[in-house]
Amino acid sequence: MTRVLVTGMSGTGKSSLLAELSRRGHHVVDTDYDGWTCPDGTWDEPRMAALLAGHSDVVVSGTVANQGLFYDRFDHVVLLSAPLDVILRRVRERGGNPYGKSPLDQAEITRYVVEVEPLLRRGATVELDARLTLEELADIVERLGT
Repeated sequence: MTRVLVTGMSGTGKSSLLAELSRRGHHVVDTDYDGWTCPDGTWDEPRMAALLAGHSDVVVSGTVANQGLFYDRFDHVVLLSAPLDVILRRVRERGGNPYGKSPLDQAEITRYVVEVEPLLRRGATVELDARLTLEELADIVERLGT
């Protein structure tokens, strides 16, 4: 495996994909947890720089405003995307994460799909359909590292 960033809107399956890759034995970091983001919602830049300098084989997930500063340190930037109706259904139905269940959250996600996803698409080296199974997505990400 190489250095891979998995990015995309809430509800596209970033955390689930990382869990599958971890189950397969890969080193993964989900930046939604464990203090990777600062209070302003951006990545802790010194911490991310140290992670990428110290690991040649890591899969990182997240979607933050300053992630583009690190694109040159990733071998691949993978955008997970899905139609808006799929994303909204997933966030409404998922457990363990309350974000996306309220009408305000869903309006915010809709705005992000329109405004932010095109920016992510421009920086991505690979775009994957998040409607594929976790196994299929993990297989594709693993093949990126070969």
